[in-house]
Amino acid sequence: MKTFDTLDELAACAGQEILVTDWYTVTQQHIDQFADATGDHQWIHVDPARAKAGPFGVPIAHGYLTLSLLPAFFARSLDVRNTRMGLNYGCNKVRFMAPVPVGSRLRMRARLLEAAPIEGGRQTTWQCTLEREGSDKPVCVAEPVYRYYA
Repeated sequence: MKTFDTLDELAACAGQEILVTDWYTVTQQHIDQFADATGDHQWIHVDPARAKAGPFGVPIAHGYLTLSLLPAFFARSLDVRNTRMGLNYGCNKVRFMAPVPVGSRLRMRARLLEAAPIEGGRQTTWQCTLEREGSDKPVCVAEPVYRYYA
């Protein structure tokens, strides 16, 4: 867990890689639950028998499931103290660069690009790279924006 006591302390690290998280395994149960929550039951995600004959040989995670892991990675790896709340403000850029086969282990690398002052806090912009264990190519590169209020 990377801990910052203040938003100014976090802001001083702009331009640096702040986090490399622990590995997280994407299971078929995660994929099925995401499909149920979003209504996206495309066979390539939820039908292991059909996916076996598909282009990847196994089901793959939804791209948006992969993206939705960012907040959990941050929550398990970053603590900004002396703030009253943090909010997801959106993403500037998102690219899904490789599939995430069921059973994949992922981790996130996060570089703080900017921590601009806003009324009552700071708006942080990150470059996040989701890596799959055993692959040279990232599965997702995103630029999420979070707001922290002191």
